[in-house]
Amino acid sequence: MFQIFTSLADWAVLKMGLDTSTHFGQAVHFFIEDITKIFALIYVLIFVISLFRAQLSAEKVRDYLSGKNRWYGYFLAVFLGVVTPFCSCSSIPLFIGFIAAGIPFGITMAFLVASPLISEVATIMLLGMKGAGPLVALVYVLAGVVIAVVGGWLADRLHLEKWLTYKPVLVTAPCSCGGSIKQRAKELLIYAHEFAWGMLKSIWLYVVLGLLVGAAIHGYVPVEWLARYLGPQNPWAVPLASVIGAPLYANHVGVVPVIQALLLKGVPIGTALVILMSITAISLPEMMMLRKVLSWKMIGAFLGYLIIAFIAVGYLLNAVL
Repeated sequence: MFQIFTSLADWAVLKMGLDTSTHFGQAVHFFIEDITKIFALIYVLIFVISLFRAQLSAEKVRDYLSGKNRWYGYFLAVFLGVVTPFCSCSSIPLFIGFIAAGIPFGITMAFLVASPLISEVATIMLLGMKGAGPLVALVYVLAGVVIAVVGGWLADRLHLEKWLTYKPVLVTAPCSCGGSIKQRAKELLIYAHEFAWGMLKSIWLYVVLGLLVGAAIHGYVPVEWLARYLGPQNPWAVPLASVIGAPLYANHVGVVPVIQALLLKGVPIGTALVILMSITAISLPEMMMLRKVLSWKMIGAFLGYLIIAFIAVGYLLNAVL
């Protein structure tokens, strides 16, 4: 499936007269292969996801959940979180709409955790990446699901809705449903294209910067340096990974290439995934936006839970894999 991007990188490096046995040649090959693959995946998948999102409204979700088991709601929230856009800030308008629509707070929190934490694009990227593969992709998804579901359950169990500051105005669906079937289909396709293209334009810089870091790590960073600080010999590598990731702001498409490079350098799966999860699920812009609807106590509880959960998952994965 992804061989075309490898072949394109092989051709481009050959045309440049570079040797892939050198550090620079390896870094350039890594960059070209991944940037073409990532941009193609982003457009196609966001286009498809946008068709689904155009039909979604908070009221529909609320009505669908009426009378159903709360655990069912947690898992549905995780599914909805997976099919929302990639960065943490993009999921907040829908999260706000869920709160305004009266959806149970634990379910909205499960969505808020899952939306930036689990990405179908990141999963597909991990599946096709050297150093990762099906096992890493599966572990990444399962870890994210467990963290999101448990987080939603704790929010309900501890009655944390008391730390909501106010109920904002409902965000309505973005797409018109009037006219004939042909007209609606045309409007949906136009909307999906514009949304996917707009997303590409808004995140391309993060993708390029992430890939440049990943290429530098892949081509130049010594294995010994990474093994010393993030390798299995360092018992504090997992907490260090969460500290490194938490202050940063990026999306999955920019971070996954860095994770791939770390895995290829011998960093354990658990430690690498902690970096991925902490960078994508915790960010300063997200906290600033959440302050509109959550108190500082709730934001502190949210951050504390995620960091502890990431560290626990990291140690567990390093112990069993």
